[in-house]
Amino acid sequence: MNIVQILQDELQIKRTQVENTIKLIDEGNTIPFIARYRKELTGGLNDEILRQFGERYTYLQNLLARKEQVLKSIEEQGKLTVELKQAIEMATTATEVEDLYLPYRPKKRTRATIAKERGLEPLAELIKMQQVSDIETIAKDYIDEEKGVGDVKAALEGAKDILAEEISDRADLRGYIRKATFSKGLIVTKAKDEKEQTVYDMYYDYNEKLSNMPGHRILAINRGEKEKVLTVKIEAPVEEIMTYLERQVIIKESTTHLLLEEMLQDSYKRLIAPAIERDIRNELTAKAEDGALEVFKKNLYQLLMQAPIKGHQVMGIDPAFRTGCKIAVVDETGKKLDKTVVFPTAPQNKTEEAKVVLKDLIKKYKVDLLSIGNGTASRETEKFVADMLQEINETIHYVIVNEAGASVYSASVLATEEFPNDDVGVRSAVSIARRLQDPLAELVKIDPKAIGVGQYQHDMNQKRLEESLGGVVESAVNEVGVDINTASASLLQYVAGIKKTVSQNIIAYREEVGAFKSRSEIKKVKGLGPKVFEQCAGFLRITNGKNFLDATGVHPESYAVAEELLKVVGYGKDELKARNFKNLHEKVGNIEILAEQLGTGVPTLQDIIKELEKPGRDPREDMPKPILHSEILEIKDLKEGMKLKGTVRNIVDFGAFIDIGVHQDGLVHISQMSNKFIKHPLEVVKVGDIVEVSILSVDTIKNKIALSMKS
Repeated sequence: MNIVQILQDELQIKRTQVENTIKLIDEGNTIPFIARYRKELTGGLNDEILRQFGERYTYLQNLLARKEQVLKSIEEQGKLTVELKQAIEMATTATEVEDLYLPYRPKKRTRATIAKERGLEPLAELIKMQQVSDIETIAKDYIDEEKGVGDVKAALEGAKDILAEEISDRADLRGYIRKATFSKGLIVTKAKDEKEQTVYDMYYDYNEKLSNMPGHRILAINRGEKEKVLTVKIEAPVEEIMTYLERQVIIKESTTHLLLEEMLQDSYKRLIAPAIERDIRNELTAKAEDGALEVFKKNLYQLLMQAPIKGHQVMGIDPAFRTGCKIAVVDETGKKLDKTVVFPTAPQNKTEEAKVVLKDLIKKYKVDLLSIGNGTASRETEKFVADMLQEINETIHYVIVNEAGASVYSASVLATEEFPNDDVGVRSAVSIARRLQDPLAELVKIDPKAIGVGQYQHDMNQKRLEESLGGVVESAVNEVGVDINTASASLLQYVAGIKKTVSQNIIAYREEVGAFKSRSEIKKVKGLGPKVFEQCAGFLRITNGKNFLDATGVHPESYAVAEELLKVVGYGKDELKARNFKNLHEKVGNIEILAEQLGTGVPTLQDIIKELEKPGRDPREDMPKPILHSEILEIKDLKEGMKLKGTVRNIVDFGAFIDIGVHQDGLVHISQMSNKFIKHPLEVVKVGDIVEVSILSVDTIKNKIALSMKS
């Protein structure tokens, strides 16, 4: 198996790109570092492609290791033939390898092994030869009371058990049956008991072709089965499969064909069909999880990369009924200035008293933006806030913020360390305020699975989910960059090369010595050696440091190139002092010649120029800003045909959920997302997008809103 060739063919990239990327990964380089600072070697492969490359490379390495184990095991048994070795080496999936290994895998005690222990293997071989005229007479010779073979019937049954297992172990037969079952079989679901209407009611008497099943339905059925609401089975094209098996095994008009027919029926029903059903369902689930994970990753990335709203004093509001609305005021940097609790909603309804308290806080701290969590009592709290703002003679807006995960953070060890004297409600209010100011910096404190932009995440392989989502957070953090003098440990541990212990050591160094004044000073942090420095330095920013390049995405290894570039293009001392290089690209001329002159690659030089022109630029500035509200809209105000602007909150396989400012998100089904055919909603929208929608229908009883994005 040629791993390089496989990766080259699958990813449609050059051989040199594959070889160089493998070398970089094997040397311990992180994906963000490779993507950003080794473009010459990878041919400019982006972060997403590199993560796919890394996952596939790991899979192929594991497959290669498994092949070696299998070959060694079969060879030790003295059964490895040239043909078998070649078949195993040519296999491209783990399933193929395991199919080929099945006849040689150490087995538990089965009906076939028991029959072999009773000495019935020669009888099985005679039946298989299909040339014996009177098999029952021959079978008498195998009767042995001491071995448990009491009569001819027992002897023949044992022989058939041996043959049935032999048939079930044949990789070629399994391959055909698996393919036929998948292409022509049905998945059939029934209600386990008589049930009232539930989220699974469409599956109470349901069937669909296996080959047509979309991922979200597979995961829904799996969950329904796990919750013991549904029974699920696969209906295979049994007649076609049995005809195929008979043609492969039985010689027409053979003397033992009746015995062989019975054996094949038993082999398929007892051994092959359950295994194939298990394989297919596992494969369907794996593909469904892959699809759901990709959607989750894209949603999470877009959520993390939402534009920050900087420069505002923000009041965070965590709504509640009985326990009141927890209030936290934070300054422009996210520092908590004040806290309180008000009771503007039922059951206490202290609306006027709450208005007085919040107006005083708004005036005292010059609050100009309110951030309201979208959980319990959000609708009622929003109405209260909208009414209150009408009574203030200043322009103050509010934003409804997705508070998913805020409660997880507020009860965490991290939140307890940050706010030891505050209860979980206040911590949650601070988080709600901060995730408006800088979504990325706040959301990294929360387990990505708890952020609420996926589907069926609790049904997936949790280790793989955690690793994949961690990779997404790492990508977002490194794309934006991190100010090492203000970042939390939670944010720092996602910087390329930095682990949890080192992130805590950075904080400890900062608290003991003071702010970092240069990137080279980072090397003094305990546990941060040369390799870690190489990986992380370009993503850590130092504002107002000794070297202005420390505030950019230029890697320290390229400082000499950047400084020489500025001299070569003719910047004088005054211009260098002003550090205004906005039109640098206009002075460069032929970039290929200049790159050669400076001893660097063109991609690296292009990146240096971009960084010098816009030092410290935040890529999130290009993302749509949240919709600011000053008045309220209720579900009863919605009419069919009404056009509104909304924010994409979540994307699933069958559509997107849009916040149109009425507390209940509306659904744009995939069929209503575009005038042209699309395979997935991600082709049209991403989380955080501001979109224009029209109301298709409103169900005030079920609180369902159907929307359309079609023009």
